[in-house]
Amino acid sequence: MNRRTQFYLYATPPHNCSYLAQRKATTAFIDPHFPKDMELYENLSQHGFRRSGEHLYRPDCHDCHACIPVRIPIADFRPRRVQKRIWKRNQDLVIVPQTAVFKQEQFDLYCDYIALRHQGGGMDNPTPESYIQFLSSQWSETVFYEFLLEKQLIAVAVVDKFEHALSAVYTFFSPEYEQRSLGVYAILWQIELAKQLNLKWLYLGYWIEECQKMSYKTDYQPLEYYQYGVWQTL
Repeated sequence: MNRRTQFYLYATPPHNCSYLAQRKATTAFIDPHFPKDMELYENLSQHGFRRSGEHLYRPDCHDCHACIPVRIPIADFRPRRVQKRIWKRNQDLVIVPQTAVFKQEQFDLYCDYIALRHQGGGMDNPTPESYIQFLSSQWSETVFYEFLLEKQLIAVAVVDKFEHALSAVYTFFSPEYEQRSLGVYAILWQIELAKQLNLKWLYLGYWIEECQKMSYKTDYQPLEYYQYGVWQTL
């Protein structure tokens, strides 16, 4: 880190893993009362931490190391043929940045997405409070990018902006436009945004090989993995 910082780390009790059946998970998180800012957040991201609401956390499972932090090196990324087709397919969309505050239209889209993609996964029946507490915080530089098709909101990419990188916090989209592959397009668009801003990386969170919902991240190459205290390309 660029500065000497000391804080307490806490760990949750073991709980059912959200990604791998029949496994228990433990999460380590920064002292909730410790003052946080974007410099601390970016430095911790370089050591595998993520943001969820006001909290900075990373998996800390003693008997499992399936969750591997990954990021895309922007200058080296080369889209695959199918990604080029998805990019071209969505060029009629207009992307508009919005502040990280509650908007009913975004929340309605989020509820539709959760009902289809994450039913029974612990995110069911979100409330406006749980939604905005999950995606935003008082100290992070967070933008809700709206993807519009003829003024209709069909996707939202929630992005945190670092000095040297972007972090893809969460993306949700309309189930009616599955043929557009909006999740893929949102990542490609964030890569392009990072390139325009002359940033080095796009953080994608955790790659979990055994979990279909999290294994897709290897579709973006080259991909850097954080293992044994260092970032490396496998």
